[in-house]
Amino acid sequence: MSRRDQIKLSDDEQRELLQSERIVTVASLNQNGRPHLMPLWYVLRDDEIWVYTYAKSQKVRNLERDPRATLLIETGHEYSELRGVMIEADAFINREHDLVFEVAKQLTLRYADGLDSIEGDAAEALASQARKRVAVRFVARRTATWDHRKLGGAY
Repeated sequence: MSRRDQIKLSDDEQRELLQSERIVTVASLNQNGRPHLMPLWYVLRDDEIWVYTYAKSQKVRNLERDPRATLLIETGHEYSELRGVMIEADAFINREHDLVFEVAKQLTLRYADGLDSIEGDAAEALASQARKRVAVRFVARRTATWDHRKLGGAY
């Protein structure tokens, strides 16, 4: 077995990592061709990564021009602890208010400790914010994963 195969995450391990971590770094391409990297909160919808962001943000302008993106979710402090997933993906920008609002609610519930529903004034405020935002769906085209813990300290 190759070392690459030895450290690869199984589908279940990859899903657990995506569910447990909180930040995805999204790389898009600026107009000058240089990478533009941004850390974002995300939600999983049907095992796909979705983000919620301002419609006029640089990352959205970049993805409108070129929908190719690379996503990175990684954890660990020491080399022997590193585990992660890198996803080459195509971005689909959604502007439909109800869908953007739904992603906003899911994101809020995921990141707000102790909150299990969004209603009343909070829902109205979130719906209002959603008018200036988009929901971006990333469809994976190629994935690479690693878990250095599987090396057992041998490099």
